[in-house]
Amino acid sequence: MGNSNHTTAQEFIFSAFPYSWGDSVLCFVPLLIIYAFIVAGNLVIITVVQLNSHLHTPMYLFISALSFMEIWYTTATIPKMLASLLSEKRSISLNGCLLQMYFFHSTGISEVCLLTAMAFDRYLAICSPLHYPTIMTPKLCAQLTLSCCVCGFITPLPEIAWISTLPFCGSNHLEHIFCDFLPVLRLACTDTHAIIMIQVVDIVHAAEIIIAVMLIVMSYIGIVAVIVRIRSAEGRRKAFSTCVSHLTVFLLFFGSVALMYLRFSATYSLFWDTAIALAFAVLSPFFNPIIYSLRNKEIKEAIKKHVDQAKTFFHTTRNLK
Repeated sequence: MGNSNHTTAQEFIFSAFPYSWGDSVLCFVPLLIIYAFIVAGNLVIITVVQLNSHLHTPMYLFISALSFMEIWYTTATIPKMLASLLSEKRSISLNGCLLQMYFFHSTGISEVCLLTAMAFDRYLAICSPLHYPTIMTPKLCAQLTLSCCVCGFITPLPEIAWISTLPFCGSNHLEHIFCDFLPVLRLACTDTHAIIMIQVVDIVHAAEIIIAVMLIVMSYIGIVAVIVRIRSAEGRRKAFSTCVSHLTVFLLFFGSVALMYLRFSATYSLFWDTAIALAFAVLSPFFNPIIYSLRNKEIKEAIKKHVDQAKTFFHTTRNLK
């Protein structure tokens, strides 16, 4: 099928949002609260890590970098979702759609790489505690973080560049709540080449996820092998407690991502597509600040210290008046 006779659509219309105003408002309010919590919670973690010198360790620097990425990961999609819920047209330009896909996937892949680097960090800390300070230096930590970002922001470029060349004819109704590869590709003027490329995109995403999961699982196999050899129950508990937050975030994020991107030819209903997308684009980032603040004693104590200092400052200021 030649592309010369196609007229390319210049905008897409999201069709997965509620149609009634009442239902839209019911979705808008909790989504706005969740987004505000994600941004505020991650900013608190970043600030606390920066203000406390005893938290300037590789583990907390990785957590801080992950929190920074979480803010931009959710900002790539949620503000547009909020705007669409209150808009009648609920449209996005073709260029806006391409940018949203790029930043959503680049920050998401950066997070995947960071979670993998964090697993490596925990492996070194538990399996080679004596060599850990000389191996995981601040320089290596910074290099790993930068490499994760470079990998994340380069990996989606070929797919975005290819999609930008496709003609979009027929319906411009996007059956999703944000721009993503497969929903957008389904609107392309289909021919044999496009179908093959959709399969290639599936394989690329699967490879990215499987490689990251294998590396993290291998790290935890080594960690568990060391922990079970620790004689005291307190020693085992202390060693495993340093991994609980990372393991929980890993399971939450990769579980929902795998459901979306490891399905290959399987198809879900619009309801389940939307539910899975909300799980990894909204709910997983929502739980991350809670996990890293409530499950981490040092961050929890640092937050409490700064809250007490703020209370003392305001109380002193009030007395002076």
